[in-house]
Amino acid sequence: MSTAQTPATPTTPTIPTTPILEIKNLKTYFFLEKSTVRALDGVDLSLARQSTLGLVGESGCGKSVMAMSVMRLIQSPPGKIVEGQINLHRKETDKIIDIAKLDPRGQEMRSIRGGEIAIVFQEPMMSLNPLYTIGDQIAEAVQIHQKVGRKEALARALEMLTKVQISAPKQRLYEYPHQLSGGMRQRVMIALALSCNPSILIADEPTTALDVTVQSQILDLMNQLQADFGASIIIISHNLGVVSQMAKQVAVMYLGKIVEFAETRELFHNPLHPYTVGLLNSVPVLGRKGQKVLVPIKGMVPTPTEKIRGCAFAPRCPQAMKICHEQQPALREVQPGHQTACWLYEGT
Repeated sequence: MSTAQTPATPTTPTIPTTPILEIKNLKTYFFLEKSTVRALDGVDLSLARQSTLGLVGESGCGKSVMAMSVMRLIQSPPGKIVEGQINLHRKETDKIIDIAKLDPRGQEMRSIRGGEIAIVFQEPMMSLNPLYTIGDQIAEAVQIHQKVGRKEALARALEMLTKVQISAPKQRLYEYPHQLSGGMRQRVMIALALSCNPSILIADEPTTALDVTVQSQILDLMNQLQADFGASIIIISHNLGVVSQMAKQVAVMYLGKIVEFAETRELFHNPLHPYTVGLLNSVPVLGRKGQKVLVPIKGMVPTPTEKIRGCAFAPRCPQAMKICHEQQPALREVQPGHQTACWLYEGT
């Protein structure tokens, strides 16, 4: 293995089909009174049309900030996209638009948000308005983005509640969020997100607060709806089991950067980055032989206010070399379709 001093040229993960979203060198910082939080510090990522991309990593690695950056929902101040591109390939034209350059409160971004890119948050009660009925909230989104009357919008709301297989959909149309169970509220959020037939659905920890049976139902539902609507999905989770069921490709994040990217089967069977190996070794697997005790990743994730000279994972890495503490490795392809940011594979 080589310890060459010249970093490889950064590359965007290669996906074999046409991309619908390309993120290039995205940096989102939060400027605090005495420090700067580098929540995203140079993210490169690509999402293929009608595909599902899993985004995994420990809490605080920047997964949700990336979703909020794509939706242009970063609160400013203190947050700001300071560099990079978020290129959306529009669904009805060949036009490419850089979302990072749009006014978050402008008309064009409002039309994209909900109309072309929708998001499902992990806690529906924080997203649904407790003062309005379920039908009113879905109908409002339909009226805003599809320019139809209230009667037609309510019909669309009922259609979507039926599609997400919620029980007694006509009754739920006139109920309030507090009258529904957690699983029902999550189905409502999915119905709301898909009501305007977006090209991209971002699901941010969509099953975290649900029991195992409901989790499975929600994942099956999202797979079925993707087949029906043809949307591309980004599923954000710290749960590797959820990602393995949903995603065709997986990107692993650590402290605001992508450290590994591969097809799901390839990544789970042949992880390259020591951080990915650590994540997989710390997950219990039913029926696994020869491993009685889970192997935790030693140490703690550095705070995103630290200015790290080399690889951010080096202080916790059992295979760290001198160069790992001195220079940041670039994300590069080391096997066909498999990319990692690690000095262990420099020169391979």
